Amino acid sequence: MDFLTAHIGLSHYLILAALLFTIGLLGVITSRNVIRVLMSLELMLNAVNINFVAFNNFLAPMYGDHFLFSGQAFAIFILTVSAAEAAVGLAIVIALYRRYSTVDMERFTALNG
Repeated sequence: MDFLTAHIGLSHYLILAALLFTIGLLGVITSRNVIRVLMSLELMLNAVNINFVAFNNFLAPMYGDHFLFSGQAFAIFILTVSAAEAAVGLAIVIALYRRYSTVDMERFTALNG
């Protein structure tokens, strides 16, 4: 089978999304840099978006509705929320950097309650 004519199924998208989510989760767990943690969170949200769009693309024709765009609508909503999360997160990072001159999360002990 030629590479260009190979059929890409739902499992391919799910494997890609699982890999992206795993990379993002490892980045959130192991990173000490706040910027890297925010980037890892964005990667995890994009993996979820891939799942929504892939399931919508492959399951909507099974139910007879070729014009069902609920997966894409959820993906756009998640992108909007992640843009707001990035803006607020970067504003917090800038404020913390101005106060402590670092973005290392281990140094932010004043935030412990």
